[in-house]
Amino acid sequence: MALAFDDFGRPFIILKEQQRKNRLRGLDAQKANISAGKAVARILRSSLGPKGMDKMLQSPDGEVTITNDGATILEQMDVDNQIAKLMVELSRSQDYEIGDGTTGVVVLAGALLEQAEALLDRGIHPIRIAEGYEMASRIAVEHLETIAYKFEFGATNIEPLVQPCMTTLSSKIVNRYKRSLAEIAVKAVLSVADLERRDVNLDLIKVEGKVGGKLEDTELVYGIVVDKDMSHPQMPKKIEDAKIAILTCPFEPPKPKTKHKVDIDTVEKFETLRKQEQKYFDDMVQKCKDVGATLVICQWGFDDEANHLLMHRNLPAVRWVGGVELELIAIATGGRIVPRFQELTPEKLGKAGLVREKSFGTTKDRMLYIEHCANSRAVTIFIRGGNKMIIEETKRSIHDALCVARNLIRNNSIVYGGGSAEISCSLAVDVAADKYPGVEQYAIRAFADALDAIPLALAENSGLQPIETLSAVKSQQVKENNPRCGIDCNDIGITDMREQGVFETLIGKRQQILLATQVVKMILKIDDVISPSDY
Repeated sequence: MALAFDDFGRPFIILKEQQRKNRLRGLDAQKANISAGKAVARILRSSLGPKGMDKMLQSPDGEVTITNDGATILEQMDVDNQIAKLMVELSRSQDYEIGDGTTGVVVLAGALLEQAEALLDRGIHPIRIAEGYEMASRIAVEHLETIAYKFEFGATNIEPLVQPCMTTLSSKIVNRYKRSLAEIAVKAVLSVADLERRDVNLDLIKVEGKVGGKLEDTELVYGIVVDKDMSHPQMPKKIEDAKIAILTCPFEPPKPKTKHKVDIDTVEKFETLRKQEQKYFDDMVQKCKDVGATLVICQWGFDDEANHLLMHRNLPAVRWVGGVELELIAIATGGRIVPRFQELTPEKLGKAGLVREKSFGTTKDRMLYIEHCANSRAVTIFIRGGNKMIIEETKRSIHDALCVARNLIRNNSIVYGGGSAEISCSLAVDVAADKYPGVEQYAIRAFADALDAIPLALAENSGLQPIETLSAVKSQQVKENNPRCGIDCNDIGITDMREQGVFETLIGKRQQILLATQVVKMILKIDDVISPSDY
């Protein structure tokens, strides 16, 4: 740590506990930050594209996650470096906003940092590089708008929505069933979408998984699937035209809130107390029967006596249903959640065409299906799979596909995938660089080179010769003036991405370029790192 000296040459301390802190300044700080960002990007680079590899992450308590979803990998990695944490947050913000493209955005940021390092070595000021990147990102985003393509879709014509969802699923473990899973995702989104307002509430889509069966058994249920069964084994397993009472009050006698003690010194008093309790249970069950309920769903448990009474009165019941599930059941069936028995009225009951209990395999696992609801605005995607890891990864993949479908409903513009959009933007940025006379011209050219990192990584992960493939596709784009030419990852022999059916959302691609540029600008502007030293 550099000391400061006064007029008489005596050193004095500026920072508190100065001797215990490490300090990096100027170019050293920038180089250290850039290498941290590049290291994170290098980890994710091999996961990009349909032939990308998966990562296996073990948490401190021994739980294993296998995934190639960029946001999940970075979330599970325990990153210590502050700049690496910025990259993790970059991927997370892409995930929150768009839901897809979390790997690509980190790879792009890593490539921009790599190019910036070369420019810093030439002696170009980091602020000039940051400004050049900002100009270049604006050019790239404007160019994206010109090569984007709008399509029309409707409730009957879902094919244009299925194609981009298949593209996002093709880089996951589940790519063998991408067609059926993409259709499930699109149908789920369309059933909860408000097409007039162009908005989708993904909270209404519940994704439930159960180990067993195979991935092809994954289904879309127009209703709610609850991981519970009837409270008594002799209750009916199938109820048609069910009227559902949704309760958040327990089936038990009321307890005083204050501390209390009941003295029972004779048999008569005990009998009185027991009869009183029985009367409470009787009244509760009777209230449910009086309003016409044929099924009771309760947030709390009830004891054997209440269970026995419900069974005798032919009133099927489900207990211990979680709050989130209760809300979804209420939305789907058009019912109201009732906090007190006194407030039960026939108008507050939910209606469902069919409630059935389904058991799986040879185990005693049962689940409750609530279908043909009055308001089918709440749906469930029910995933089956060979083990827990497959189900977790399928849930993440389905989430990405749902987000893509939602983005397309919000903005129905697409660009072509396979690195074609990046190559096209790279060419456009390169051409535009000549119009800028200052030092920024170098940064704009560097941005164009950085955009090539994505098609390069795609080619490399697909086992092709990266530089050879990229230059061939680039020259084809220039010759034919065709922005649809991309990397042929699946080795079909066609480079036109429209014919291959590889589509990405425009807003996802735009967000990638803008977010990566913002983070790189932020990293380049740091020229002093003061950190506590390790003991």
